[in-house]
Amino acid sequence: MDCEFVENKLKELGLVLPPAPQPVGAYVPMVVSGSWGFLSGQISKDAAGKVMTGCVGRDLNVEEGRKGAELAALNALSILKAHAGFGRVARCVRLVGYVQTERGFEAIPEVVNGASRIFLEVFGERGRHARSAVGMAALPLNAAVEIELTVELADG
Repeated sequence: MDCEFVENKLKELGLVLPPAPQPVGAYVPMVVSGSWGFLSGQISKDAAGKVMTGCVGRDLNVEEGRKGAELAALNALSILKAHAGFGRVARCVRLVGYVQTERGFEAIPEVVNGASRIFLEVFGERGRHARSAVGMAALPLNAAVEIELTVELADG
């Protein structure tokens, strides 16, 4: 994939990538194994480092939760850019979205769509992916959303 295409798409969409998040534990942001890139979980944190916190369905509505998923996706894009480069992303393969919810909240897929939409808009058809959307009782730092992303990488 052409790096310039992705950068232009980000500008066109009015999306600004935050600095690539740094690990806060004994792990790395991304592992490359063969032609696969596995990103560590990225939470709903903005470019200033402020975490969108709370329980979707209680503290946050679906639209706010979707915005949290978008923030997590932007962090994942920053990791991809810093650790592999957009030019190596052949396709997004799998997204797992974790949403901190209260018991009985069922609009989890609608929230995770915020992240899915970002990857589809930025990478086009190469951004289409398999997905799981899971409700959680708690997430690190009380984050509203956390996502994991697996990508296929081209030789580079």
